[in-house]
Amino acid sequence: MTGRTVHGSTTEMIKAVAAGRPVRQEASADPPGDPLFIDGEPFRIERIGRPLDWVMRALGDGADGSLPWTVRMWQGGLLDRLPRSVDHTIVGVAWDPATQIAELLVRDERAPVPHDLDLDAHRAVLDHMAALHKRFWHLTDPVGLAPPGARYTALAPATGIREAGDGADALVVGWAALAADQPEAHEVALSLAVEPAPLLAAFDGLPTTLVNGDWRLGNARPVDAGHTVLLGWGWAGIAGSCVDLAGYLALNAGRLPESKNATIEAFRAALHRHKIDTAGWWDRQLELALLGAFVQLGWSKTTDTTELAWWLDRVLPTARTLPT
Repeated sequence: MTGRTVHGSTTEMIKAVAAGRPVRQEASADPPGDPLFIDGEPFRIERIGRPLDWVMRALGDGADGSLPWTVRMWQGGLLDRLPRSVDHTIVGVAWDPATQIAELLVRDERAPVPHDLDLDAHRAVLDHMAALHKRFWHLTDPVGLAPPGARYTALAPATGIREAGDGADALVVGWAALAADQPEAHEVALSLAVEPAPLLAAFDGLPTTLVNGDWRLGNARPVDAGHTVLLGWGWAGIAGSCVDLAGYLALNAGRLPESKNATIEAFRAALHRHKIDTAGWWDRQLELALLGAFVQLGWSKTTDTTELAWWLDRVLPTARTLPT
């Protein structure tokens, strides 16, 4: 698999991407990154690294000074293999091992995302998700991405306590609210957030692919019927296709133009269009993926009784099938 160069400095990265074209750079206090123009085309520099991001620390991304997973995907050529319908926007990468911070030069794709998707845009996102999964169907991790259990342990209450000063306070509040409102659901989710081995064992033998893991609107930006921008890849890993679907449902509650059940069927139809046969595995993987999404995000559902009830109806019966 042909990869990409990881540069040793920002200057070197910009020079390589510009390839002699005029560059104009501006300083900015805007969190998404410093604006930069190459021959008039807008880019920005984004910085990622454990010192900057509690989520990376919680996931184990970049642990022990290793390359962040996004940088590994760039260097290993995985991002170059994305289907045309999925755009990562990255054009250059620099890594400083001393600071453990990577700088990503990305095309500026920060057009506002409507709060509510229309049906066409929603269905396009599902189709592009299916195209991504088809491209990497049965992929064996070639670069060393997130271990399978990391997505389920990252947002546990312990993370909220450990990272409270860096923006994870909502975890503590949310988990406490879930315990007070739904003790059984809290016990199920907490046990798997602490030790996801029973859930991972249940996934064994079901088909896997490359998942992005973060299809929340804002990170996923539908541009048109043939093009979705996926800005961040920090939750990427090898998992079941339904893991991305379940995350999409959990992360975008209240913003989708059709019901969760209809969305599930629309995604299954998208997989069929991309020649993925769902017979024999779909029902079980979907059940497990929804349970996994609740382990990740159930703590955020207590303020909407209808939303919470849907998740409880779907995940508690599945949880009871896992070995204790």
